[in-house]
Amino acid sequence: MAGQTNEALRRTVPPFRADQVGSLLRPQRVKEARQQRAEGKISVEELRSIENLEIARVVRKQQEIGLTAVTDGEMRRSWWHFDFLQDLDGVEEYEGDSGIQFHQMTTKSKAIKVAGKLGFGQHPMLEHFRYLQSVAGAHTAKMTIPSPSMLHFRATIEEGVYPDRDEFFHDLASSYKKAIAAFYEVGCRYLQLDDTSWAYLCSEEQRAKLREKGLDPEELKDLYARTINEAVAGRPDDMKITMHICRGNFRSTWIASGGYEPVAETLFGGLNIDGFFLEYDSDRAGDFRPLRFVQNPNLQIVLGLITSKFPDLENKDEIKRRIDEASRMVPLNQLCLSPQCGFASTEEGNLLTEDEQWAKLRHVVEIAEEVWK
Repeated sequence: MAGQTNEALRRTVPPFRADQVGSLLRPQRVKEARQQRAEGKISVEELRSIENLEIARVVRKQQEIGLTAVTDGEMRRSWWHFDFLQDLDGVEEYEGDSGIQFHQMTTKSKAIKVAGKLGFGQHPMLEHFRYLQSVAGAHTAKMTIPSPSMLHFRATIEEGVYPDRDEFFHDLASSYKKAIAAFYEVGCRYLQLDDTSWAYLCSEEQRAKLREKGLDPEELKDLYARTINEAVAGRPDDMKITMHICRGNFRSTWIASGGYEPVAETLFGGLNIDGFFLEYDSDRAGDFRPLRFVQNPNLQIVLGLITSKFPDLENKDEIKRRIDEASRMVPLNQLCLSPQCGFASTEEGNLLTEDEQWAKLRHVVEIAEEVWK
């Protein structure tokens, strides 16, 4: 494997051989500024200025490490999903009764609801991308947003707003189609849809909880796939859309366990996207056998073999061995490497330092350079 020099192993379009999921640890300066803004001690403009400086700094760091795609680290967000979803037309945030339960801890309280017809208008994250693009230079600016599935999965729908379920999913897909077009218009050519719902559908424990709520996991699988495909249909050829799937990431803890087998055929054979970022850093994600459903020769599988939850660097030879194992299911020229998730899916961040975060990302680049020569 390491001796291959095939030009096809080098990629100039996303996803890249060495890639990343997106979120980065929030610097203390950003955390303090956000707290000051919440207390009314600084203005929105002052907060924005501090965020801009820190985003420019972490973009330079990503460039120095050797990553081709750079993100803003989701510095302006509190959550990886709620911040985007609550600014869709028809969606409102509110104070929930409790947070999301992870193993050993619970997030702070936050909830969203669909209170009107869905749409996509002047979303603030369009401006967030514009700034990222302005500091990315020759590197590819990568934008991350939650998958449309997450609105249905996390939001309540007020009575009477969508009495017809098909209308809800149609409007959801239409809103995302407009979002994709809007991000393309402002220059985005690399868009990632983050989605934990598919990992829940891999977990027997979580599937049972869905049934208790009156939801059919098999039906959800089909509804979510149809909605995503409707949303991404007709996108420009030079816009690459990937999906990241993980089993929960909050303060280095997790929610779900289970391999990809229950959803593999639908995901790898049925979704019309360009690549998947798959959590594979622990045995909770199962083995590589579900990748046998990858039949599209253009579909890229980004192996999340490097954990973002803990600081210890993985053994390079072990990671190369696992890449080799995966290549028995999917050709090496369809594989890439990344951490299994971001480093701060919420503003609290995982339990490692910023220096340890950069060491992890540098580790990804070094291993990828050795594998895909």
